[in-house]
Amino acid sequence: MTIQQIKKQLENLQEPNEWLEELQSDQRKGVRQAISQWHKRYEKSQLLVQEFQQKKAFDDSYRSNRIQLIAGVDEAGRGPLAGPVVTAAVILPEECPGLIGLDDSKKVSKEKRQEFAALIKEQAIAYAVHVQPAARIDELNIYQATKQSMETAVSSLETAPHAVIADAMNLNLECPCYSIVKGDEKSLAIAAASILAKTTRDALMNELHEKFPWYAFNENAGYGTAKHLQGLETHGFCEHHRKTFEPIKTMWRNRQ
Repeated sequence: MTIQQIKKQLENLQEPNEWLEELQSDQRKGVRQAISQWHKRYEKSQLLVQEFQQKKAFDDSYRSNRIQLIAGVDEAGRGPLAGPVVTAAVILPEECPGLIGLDDSKKVSKEKRQEFAALIKEQAIAYAVHVQPAARIDELNIYQATKQSMETAVSSLETAPHAVIADAMNLNLECPCYSIVKGDEKSLAIAAASILAKTTRDALMNELHEKFPWYAFNENAGYGTAKHLQGLETHGFCEHHRKTFEPIKTMWRNRQ
């Protein structure tokens, strides 16, 4: 076989086999490199499977039996100066191999987040997303507004969960709830919720950018970057800014 033919066959090889073992005796440099690259890809894929199984086992540990439904809950947008905080609740099925590689939204590329969001919506037993506007954040404070939004997302699920695991938030619901520190790194369901919350919020901030391009919301998602602060200095704040967050708080006070 030519080196190109071997490379093509290696691209389609999912698991080690006798042919790969025999190929080890081929001393051509290009073949040696192709084998090395295949092993690296294989080790990476095995690591993703292992992490997937660990996250799934974490979720399973909150079930008292195999038929219980666990909802994962997470948020996006607690820290920005503008825009809503978005929360999501997701109940995943017992088997969801298509979600191998799913992780905290901050660790996943934008393209992968979009792919996972579509898969989650397709495979989830139930999911719900809630958008908490800036005005409500100012009224309640960011912690209470996020908490209320998470509780609303769970109550909006078409299928009620038997238990809820939330990323670092104590919720008041009819079913048992557990606050998990760094839950989006440990739990598959919470990671799924983080993906839906993040992709929904990014889409909303892109829409706001069309109305208020001087803040560059499409680039900063409402965080206080240099462009955003320059837009505030030049144009002032808008109705989507959080008046309880600095520097908008001082700007608002000075306007009174």
